Amino acid sequence: MYEIAKELGKESKEVVARAKELGLDVKSHSSSVEAAAAEQIAASFKPAPVPKAEAKPAAPKASVEKKAEKPVSAKSVVTKEEKVVAARPQSRNFKAEREARAKEQAERRKQNKGNNRDQQQNGNRPKNDGRNGGKPGQGNRDNRRFNDQGKKPQGQGNRGNDRRQQQDFQPKPAGPRVDFKARAAALKAEQNAEYARSSEERFKQSQAAKEALAQANKRKEPEEIFEEAAKLAEQTQPAVAVAPVAKEAPVDTRRKKQARPDKERDDYDHEEDGPRKQQKNRSSQNQVRNQRNSNWNNNKKNKKGNKQNNRNQAPKPVTERKFHELPTEFEYTDGMTVAEIAKRIKREPAEIVKKLFMMGVMATQNQSLDGDTIELLLVDYGIEAKQKVEVDNADIERFFVEDGYLNEDELVERPPVVTIMGHVDHGKTTLLDTLRNSRVATGEAGGITQHIGAYQIVENGKKITFLDTPGHAAFTSMRARGASVTDITILVVAADDGVMPQTIEAINHSKAANVPIIVAINKIDKPGANPERVIGELAEHGVMSTAWGGDSEFVEISAKFNQNIDELLETVLLVAEIQELKADPTVRAIGTVIEARLDKGKGAVATLLVQQGTLNVQDPIVVGNTFGRVRAMTNDLGRRVKVAGPSTPVSITGLNEAPMAGDHFAVYEDEKSARAAGEERAKRALMKQRQATQRVSLENLFDTLKAGELKSVNVIIKADVQGSVEALSASLQKIDVEGVKVTIVHSAVGAINESDVTLAEASNAFIVGFNVRPTPQARQQAEADDVEIRLHSIIYKVIEEMEEAMKGMLDPEFEEKVIGEAVIRETFKVSKVGTIGGFMVTSGKVTRDSKVRVIRDGVVIYDGQLASLKHYKDDVKEVTNGREGGLMIEGYNDIKMDDVIEAYVMEEIKR
Repeated sequence: MYEIAKELGKESKEVVARAKELGLDVKSHSSSVEAAAAEQIAASFKPAPVPKAEAKPAAPKASVEKKAEKPVSAKSVVTKEEKVVAARPQSRNFKAEREARAKEQAERRKQNKGNNRDQQQNGNRPKNDGRNGGKPGQGNRDNRRFNDQGKKPQGQGNRGNDRRQQQDFQPKPAGPRVDFKARAAALKAEQNAEYARSSEERFKQSQAAKEALAQANKRKEPEEIFEEAAKLAEQTQPAVAVAPVAKEAPVDTRRKKQARPDKERDDYDHEEDGPRKQQKNRSSQNQVRNQRNSNWNNNKKNKKGNKQNNRNQAPKPVTERKFHELPTEFEYTDGMTVAEIAKRIKREPAEIVKKLFMMGVMATQNQSLDGDTIELLLVDYGIEAKQKVEVDNADIERFFVEDGYLNEDELVERPPVVTIMGHVDHGKTTLLDTLRNSRVATGEAGGITQHIGAYQIVENGKKITFLDTPGHAAFTSMRARGASVTDITILVVAADDGVMPQTIEAINHSKAANVPIIVAINKIDKPGANPERVIGELAEHGVMSTAWGGDSEFVEISAKFNQNIDELLETVLLVAEIQELKADPTVRAIGTVIEARLDKGKGAVATLLVQQGTLNVQDPIVVGNTFGRVRAMTNDLGRRVKVAGPSTPVSITGLNEAPMAGDHFAVYEDEKSARAAGEERAKRALMKQRQATQRVSLENLFDTLKAGELKSVNVIIKADVQGSVEALSASLQKIDVEGVKVTIVHSAVGAINESDVTLAEASNAFIVGFNVRPTPQARQQAEADDVEIRLHSIIYKVIEEMEEAMKGMLDPEFEEKVIGEAVIRETFKVSKVGTIGGFMVTSGKVTRDSKVRVIRDGVVIYDGQLASLKHYKDDVKEVTNGREGGLMIEGYNDIKMDDVIEAYVMEEIKR
């Protein structure tokens, strides 16, 4: 059944189903049937005759070779009259032919009509050379088959031979043969000629279409050219010509293989039944690629066919870029790239790059341009350039300078912020203690439970805020940021000491910030007090009393005995009233960080001074380069509050990190915007720190090389508050010891922990703790890793100790000191010993461990060490002035009379 299905070009299951319909005993495609049953099945699949008018044209690539090489059995050949009306050529009955040939071979073997089996098979069988035009040739498949069979042994599982031995079929009568090869050659030649004619016609048609399009384009606008080209290409696309079919050739409705007009190939093997499908070997990729029916070859054919089809298609017209008008105005921002500008003005980036090059600016399309370059470029295009004003959400300093941030109608009077400044030991701390203990808000005496760096007192029903900070240091940092936190400065000057260096520094800071000064002349209770001298010294530095025609108020007080404190506070209120200090409590709060620290239980704690607006609990806030939400607020008395108005100092928790003293803070609308602003500020601070790396130039090359020779003292600083960290870092870096510099590896607030010890070990540093202690784990790790921890509570002792450590790191310096001279009176040469010089000391002394120079006629001949020194026969350590002795110089024997011996030593210089 499989062979019948193959002959008919049908599927096996279809042939099996048809056989069952005809009543044959068939089970599957491997079942066998008689020849008569096979013919009956084949006859049932014959279609009705098709008229010539309805004959379908043959495909341009139909495989005529496959059809031509299949032999036709004698029974399937019809007469010439029947051939005209046949629906399709009948295929040969290979099975019947094989049986007939087997029958003839059996008869010839019985008659012994030949000696050579190959000659019998090739000579006595009927010739089948009709496919070669009646001429025997090497292309005869039957001849090749029998030649190959002559080399193979008989009976090796040949199923056909067994079937021929078991069954005896009668040979079929031979009929007229059909010359399939001649017909296929004629059909192929006709298809090639038609293909050549159609190609030439298509070429002529495309050339004519191009000429017509070129003439039409001369008279049309550019916009109409491409529309007409597209329409003309569709109309003039040639149709593929159909190859005619010979009249005497019957119509074959079976599926045919695509023929290639430009390539001939023999699709058949030596098997007479056609090519056998090769078994796929998955282990060999080349074998799969060589198979005709594999996907690899099919894909290749399809690709080739697509290329040929693409050649026949008309070329697509090139689309021209539409012309865009330039904008009249362009709003730009600094840092725009060339590509962004090109997209906005609808021009190619290459055009802008070329224009910039003509302007003398080398740029790529991804390069950012500054504002001046963008303006020049746009002016060259004739576009009016306007810079876009963008609001930087991360810039919290803008709230302090914007005019429209405060509501003029909502301004109210606020308490003054006062900072007490002065020289060391002039009574600043005593004055603060007196103010806190005697002028605390009514009903809250003794309620101070927490020191947060700022205080509020009440005088005559009005509040005054005092800042307990290192006046000059904090004042400098705040002035550098452009914010005047302090409204009034109280300059404390001791009546017995007068004006001191830090007093002058405080005066300069106050004048630079344009802050009024109230001079408090303290210690008037001391016997040596001289307030008039203090007033005169201050006048020399520009601080004039109102009595002398100046603008500064002078108050003589005694902080220790609480003398004239009321008068001082009244003066503060008077100056504040003159200044007309106003604030708007309705806006979102802004202010400045007074102090910051890390608490073990609370985390980052910051002391804030609200300058404008009102600060509430749960407000999203940005402080310096960090952000957070106000979790809790505590006032100067240690009590929790929910609201803080202008000029109110509060301590807050809820920040991600501890900010720096002097940083600004601002409240945002929501936590999302506060987080974005805080992260952006932290990123900018990091970039600024990286860019601050000093680059080597010709100007600073010598300083850089000199700095590379310096030795470094690595220090890790831990302190209780951020202000102490800053002050200690600045003080240590100001230590000036030639040849040594201080490197602050890390500085932070909080106790000394294990990570600090690990960092100190890795960086070969020691840890300085200021008002902090190490944890027990950190202490154990420091002992194990041999890391030095130094704890201090006075900053001056830290500086002194650091100077000693830096001096100890320097290499010792020595200077030469001449200790004596001697003159050679006689020389003695001793064999195997050397030359001994007898000398007399003329000045100073000559010691055993001193170095000597040999000077002859004022020229130094040799400089070396003494090998021996004797007084007569005794070894001595020194020979003093006016005495004689003998000496030997190590490595030198050319000592002569009257040579001068100069003795000297190298002494270390103290730094």
